Amino acid sequence: MATSVIVIGAGVVGAATAWSLAREGASVLLLEAFERGHDRGSSHGATRIFRHGYAEQDYVELSVRALQGWKELERATGRTLLDATGALDHGDPAALKAIAAAQDAAGLPYERLTAAEAEVRWPGLRFEEHVLFSPGGGRLRAADAVESLLDAAERAGAQLRFGARVTAVYESGDGVTVTAGDDAHTADAVVVAAGSWTPLLLRPLLAANGVELPTVRVTEEQPAHFPLLPGPADTESAWPSFVHHPTRDGVAGAYGLLTPGEGVKVGFHGVGPEIDPDARDRSIDPDRLEQLQRYVAEWVPGVDATRPEGISCLYDSTEQEDFVLDRVGRVVIATGFSGHGFKFGPALGDVLARLALHGEKAAPRFRVAVAPPGA
Repeated sequence: MATSVIVIGAGVVGAATAWSLAREGASVLLLEAFERGHDRGSSHGATRIFRHGYAEQDYVELSVRALQGWKELERATGRTLLDATGALDHGDPAALKAIAAAQDAAGLPYERLTAAEAEVRWPGLRFEEHVLFSPGGGRLRAADAVESLLDAAERAGAQLRFGARVTAVYESGDGVTVTAGDDAHTADAVVVAAGSWTPLLLRPLLAANGVELPTVRVTEEQPAHFPLLPGPADTESAWPSFVHHPTRDGVAGAYGLLTPGEGVKVGFHGVGPEIDPDARDRSIDPDRLEQLQRYVAEWVPGVDATRPEGISCLYDSTEQEDFVLDRVGRVVIATGFSGHGFKFGPALGDVLARLALHGEKAAPRFRVAVAPPGA
């Protein structure tokens, strides 16, 4: 008899997990609180950065594994999901040195440039002195990617149910039960990949097992799209994805990429206020937007900094920005992805499926912690 697994959440991580589980022959039920393709979480929108640019070797290896998964998904669905625009890192020489060392260890190609050389090649951007270009990076077609994962999971046998918000997860006998509205579903294992809702949903179960999540901050971030200006940067080929590791006081770390038809998306990383994901009004803070416009005017000269289209999105982040990928009893936990998790989708789905089906141990970096006495 096939192992039964319930997956909670149909964002990129939940969808990828459902696909991986179904391909391994599990009986899969995916439950999503909102409608298909909704914009209330962290997986919506047209584009996301794909890059190998990490200082930590395990993240680089996970990105290589994810790239293989995205290519496999493209073959399975016949859709183009990853555009090979390349990826840039610039700024802090220590950060770039660590990224280069990790890519060397993984056998990944990159190119070092001066700021002047980079500005000739990519005139829409300004750079600090040190620049690293990774040709293996690019741009994921995010909305298409999630849809492709859901379609592939369904074709592999997974059942998908939307508008089914899970309010409780508890172990029951030889299985684990989840409640969603008036319905209760029991399975051999459950994967909770509910994004910013995961910590609150799992708090009672984790406390009962004497463990706790690392602190997960849920924040509302506010990137924006900026229209291209006429000139040498008014072409898609002029825009690799980019990450700025600043060395100047008062300059926040920033990222960006071209979203075809919408402009160049630029944002500060993980600087938004903490919020309740169910009490979010999505209003654009004019002061934060003005700060972003000032950054764009200085560092992204190929766009019109005076015409931003603000975006509201959720992050769920641990203090060290490490993911949580672990299993407690029959419940697999997936959280802490926001800001850099999307690119890893297929690899995360595979890791979580193996946790659910085979009980493999998570790497120490990604585990939950034993709660202190009296907690």
